[in-house]
Amino acid sequence: MVGVPEPHSGWTFITSHARVLAAIADNPNARIRDIAARCRLTERAVSRIISDLEQDGYLSHTKDGRTNTYRIEPDKVLRHPAEAGLSVASLLSLLVRDETDRVRKPVAP
Repeated sequence: MVGVPEPHSGWTFITSHARVLAAIADNPNARIRDIAARCRLTERAVSRIISDLEQDGYLSHTKDGRTNTYRIEPDKVLRHPAEAGLSVASLLSLLVRDETDRVRKPVAP
């Protein structure tokens, strides 16, 4: 999945910010390139999203050589008033579990 992401038109249920956060929750050492490929976003878009999430305290990172290790703040509450009181951990428990189920191969009978 290297290169330009496939185009998408229309609306989706999950925002790009949520997709990036779920990708990081699944692999805190993921490279921006890998996150972009998984989320079907450009690397520039992923960099902006990570910056947004860090600026608002949802995410932080430490650098070890060329590797970033991200840390999600699971107790931070979601921003929209309709989700008042819901934490990042609540959102990720749905997204990460569903992603795991989605990529799991069906078991043969």
